[in-house]
Amino acid sequence: MNKVSYEITPNPSTMKFLLHTKVAEEGFDCPTAQEAERSPLASKIFGFPWTSAVYVGTDFITVTKQDWVDWELLAQPLSGLIQEHMDRKEPVVVQFVTNHEEYNENDSTLVRNIKSVLNREIRPVVALDGGDIVFNRLEGNTLYIHMKGACSGCPSSSITLKEGIETRMKELFPEIHEVLAV
Repeated sequence: MNKVSYEITPNPSTMKFLLHTKVAEEGFDCPTAQEAERSPLASKIFGFPWTSAVYVGTDFITVTKQDWVDWELLAQPLSGLIQEHMDRKEPVVVQFVTNHEEYNENDSTLVRNIKSVLNREIRPVVALDGGDIVFNRLEGNTLYIHMKGACSGCPSSSITLKEGIETRMKELFPEIHEVLAV
């Protein structure tokens, strides 16, 4: 098994830890310790007072820290803790709930096409930086999305949203006039 490695993300408060093995079918947010119950590893990380949020990706985990502590002190020991968890073959995810929004039979053709583009084009790119983008709703000419993982609270998330996602969505779907994060 490859050793857990880590890399910076565009969000200076968030570090991406590469697990080098698939641990989930789909990523999910753990913005609080209470919401980390699906992931024993995320729960373990929330045992540290500097943890602000955890995102479990398909083959990575991103950790967002409090501002009062530096990654220079945390990254290596946290990588070791994650590696130990993996070496012991402890589960990263114990229960996974599929995102049924993707398969809603009541969706219009436009909404199905938007979700398809998000899943095929945008989510894989955002995952490279330790984040995720999930469809929320389409209201009139405005597309609402959730920004998760490293994207949540990232200083460059507005650039990703407006210059990346919004530009691409407007290009493909002229009926979309704006993309907003919720």
